[in-house]
Amino acid sequence: MKPRPPLPPFTEETARQKVQAAEDAWNSRDPERVAMAYTEDTEWRNRAEFLHGRGEVAGFLRRKWERELDYRLRKELWAFTGNRIAVRFEYEYHDASGQWYRAHGNENWEFDELGYMRRRFASINDQPIRESDRKLRWERPLDPAR
Repeated sequence: MKPRPPLPPFTEETARQKVQAAEDAWNSRDPERVAMAYTEDTEWRNRAEFLHGRGEVAGFLRRKWERELDYRLRKELWAFTGNRIAVRFEYEYHDASGQWYRAHGNENWEFDELGYMRRRFASINDQPIRESDRKLRWERPLDPAR
């Protein structure tokens, strides 16, 4: 596998770049694109779900974005050291009935030497919101490369 910069050990600047790249990829809602940022044997905990490997990650994301419609995400660097980054995030989506939600959470990331995420541990809480209370509004696609 070829390197996926920026590479650890992270500086504040390179950690922010890694967080922005993750935000852009997740906002694309492209499961295969997102999964390519992880090692082939990546380990995830997402809420109470445990995933192993890129294939499980891509499947999880396909199911997620089939349920979480008009998904919009913002990530913020919380802390970093060596090959690890901690982020806080919030995202908004609605379900098939039109009910909007805002999710708040934290993620802990660990990267391999080539810059792929080896581990991702996420804790997330959802709250129902009114459409008029949404904060994250922009047209899709956010990422100009798509």
